[in-house]
Amino acid sequence: MPTSNPKNIALIDALLITLISASVFVVIELIFHSFVFQSLFIFIPVIYLTTYGIIKYSIDKFIFEKIKIIYKTIGNLKTKHDTGLKKKTNDDVLDIVNQAVLEWSKEQKMEIAELKRTAAYRREFIGNVSHELKTPIFNIQGYVLTLLDGGLQDDEVNIKFLKRTKKSVNRLISIVEDLEEISKFESGELKLARETFDLNELIRDVIEYMEMKAVENNVSIRLDTSASQTYSVLADKKRVRQVLINLIDNAIKYGDKEKGEVSVSIFDFHNYYLIEVTDNGIGIPEEFLFRVFERFYRTDQARSRQKGGSGLGLAIVKHIIEAHNQKISVRNNPDSGSTFSFTVQKARP
Repeated sequence: MPTSNPKNIALIDALLITLISASVFVVIELIFHSFVFQSLFIFIPVIYLTTYGIIKYSIDKFIFEKIKIIYKTIGNLKTKHDTGLKKKTNDDVLDIVNQAVLEWSKEQKMEIAELKRTAAYRREFIGNVSHELKTPIFNIQGYVLTLLDGGLQDDEVNIKFLKRTKKSVNRLISIVEDLEEISKFESGELKLARETFDLNELIRDVIEYMEMKAVENNVSIRLDTSASQTYSVLADKKRVRQVLINLIDNAIKYGDKEKGEVSVSIFDFHNYYLIEVTDNGIGIPEEFLFRVFERFYRTDQARSRQKGGSGLGLAIVKHIIEAHNQKISVRNNPDSGSTFSFTVQKARP
């Protein structure tokens, strides 16, 4: 509460104004000796009362009420603060501080662990990129040097080495293009062009496209659905095709060497269709299952490079499916081989 009473403030201000007004009237009277100004002294009490009333009303309305609210708020806060301090002993305060320090320490440890994990992943990724690029580059260098050292004059050697050079160049191009595509997905630059299409028709088209490679690897591909069945989905057709090509290509590469089998199945799950691509190969070791979608990660380095590819196919597949807000997973089959599963949103009727 303010220490000064607003009534006293108004009284003093009114007296000062009245005295100043009276002084002005006296000076004018002395100078002009006017009867009009003498009669004005009658109105001095009126001037005083009016001034007093105006000043008091202004203080009460515009100043004093606001000051009371401020003081009341401060008083409430002070009461709560004092009450809280009284309830807490020194030991309680130390416990609170100790708990805060422990929580801060825990957060910092988690952040440091995450930074270490990210740094390790970055080092591994850079190492993988350099290794993947180094292999075809060194191959190209060896072929070119052999041709320059006289192999170019030998018709059998030059054609063979030029074909190998072409293969290594294509692998380099594939790695660079896949890296560029992944970076676009991660940065959000690559946008999906969603449309409604028949999933059954698309899968049959992809199987026909992969048929020649399947025959070369002694692998048969089958689709476990009727040709007349329609599965209408809403997605980016080009990207879903890319996913199917990658998964079927992967199944062909790692299927059974003597008689490989790849099956594609579609299951209806409420608002989604579940697509599964299954092979009858050696499967994936359990400890590596969670890493198969990482860039350049290979469970069998030597065998994987023999089969070709950029080592980024499954990483791209994962990015495409997640860009559709869908899920992809992999599991080993009870007998042999592995199954890759992903979902696609149904199109509205």
